[in-house]
Amino acid sequence: MVYVSRKEHFNAAHKLYNPNWSEEKNVEMFGPCANANWHGHNFELITTVKGEPDPETGFVVDLKKLSTVIKDEVIEKLDHKNLNLDVDFMEGKMASCEILVIEIWKILAPKVKEITPNGELHSLKLYETPRNFVEYFG
Repeated sequence: MVYVSRKEHFNAAHKLYNPNWSEEKNVEMFGPCANANWHGHNFELITTVKGEPDPETGFVVDLKKLSTVIKDEVIEKLDHKNLNLDVDFMEGKMASCEILVIEIWKILAPKVKEITPNGELHSLKLYETPRNFVEYFG
């Protein structure tokens, strides 16, 4: 089994806020991340595909195709957007990195299968900051 990864970048704003809670409870739980006027991040998304290399190409996945899928299906929907307001697949959901990475998985897993019959999506790693990230294995 070989694991191949591609890193992409996007900028987005969000706030962590539970509408069922008081303003005080939101601030207590989320601190400055509950800022009424949002806050932003320079996100890094690392997409890892696993599989056996194709004997004719030597590839698990064509990285150019993988990059195109990630950009078309995810980055274009997230880059320079407000995760709480502008992103259809985040509507009605908490805009945490944990929820965001799960929703990205739902989009990418079937698309990756289309471009690499010998492979599948293995993991997503989403960096919110250089020190804070989540990893998801589906």
